[in-house]
Amino acid sequence: MTDFATRHLYLVRHGEATPDESGLTANGRRQAVLLGERLREVPLTAIHHGPLPRAEQTARLIGEQLDHVPLHRGEPAGDYLPYLPTRDELPPETADETLERLAGFPARERDEGPGLARAAVDLFTGPVPGAEPRHELVVTHNFLIAWLVRAALDAPAWRWLGLNHANTALTAIRYTPGKPAALLFQNDMRHLPAELRWTGFPPELRPHD
Repeated sequence: MTDFATRHLYLVRHGEATPDESGLTANGRRQAVLLGERLREVPLTAIHHGPLPRAEQTARLIGEQLDHVPLHRGEPAGDYLPYLPTRDELPPETADETLERLAGFPARERDEGPGLARAAVDLFTGPVPGAEPRHELVVTHNFLIAWLVRAALDAPAWRWLGLNHANTALTAIRYTPGKPAALLFQNDMRHLPAELRWTGFPPELRPHD
């Protein structure tokens, strides 16, 4: 019989990207370095990241602040729509607007997204085989973080919509054998100075000081 241990999963959205999304801005690079410095006390065994430059660069900069933590590049950590709801699942007052917005995403992100989301759940969630707890970081995009938070809370599948994450804000989920997944914290930006917080977050939802 296989023993299982606790997985500590850390999720982070990439740093602030350039307008053409070809890489990180100076602010984005600084965000990534500061997050890496914060994570020095975490016994990470791996950093997973998506294939797009903004995620890959963020993961590399984080890794440069740590001691020999391997980086793993993979499509399941990429940018895609994890689930496409039907009209009946959505609140009636917003269903048309939501479906129209989702239809505007590239076909590849819509068609391949659900399969990649299932792969991400298989790869990144749940307790891990063995006796030793595992700490892993996934450098990814807003939609996948929202999907994994939704799954941890056992919320309806469509409810990944409306969950937003700022650039290099940290989210942590704990998967303990025999217990429900625990969302430890979400959108934590304590490692960022005020001027680097809330980038990438919808302006209308940012808190006012």
